[in-house]
Amino acid sequence: MTCAEEILLVVSNLPDRAAAEALAADIVGKGLAACVNILAPCRSVYRWQGAVEHADEVPCLIKTTRARYTELEAAIRARHPYEVPEIIALPLSAGLPAYLDWVGAECAHDTKLSC
Repeated sequence: MTCAEEILLVVSNLPDRAAAEALAADIVGKGLAACVNILAPCRSVYRWQGAVEHADEVPCLIKTTRARYTELEAAIRARHPYEVPEIIALPLSAGLPAYLDWVGAECAHDTKLSC
């Protein structure tokens, strides 16, 4: 049984679909994420090094566990082309228990979730 508090939704934006697909395949293949949703491209407007920038990006929604977060973050940073990639982890407050159990099982790595 998995607690919602042990599952994270991690958000990251990639510069294009190919980069998003490669990252998703890598992290799911390594068991660092149970699932990655690659969304439709969006337009980002942000301030970087004193200038307002505009860029098309591909958002990714990554489902993982707290236990795998550090490894996941390292894997994203290793593959990400940005100097400072967006990597934001959001804790869950609730979810379908069967789905949360599936995420926990897919990301299990010699750790037991304790609720």
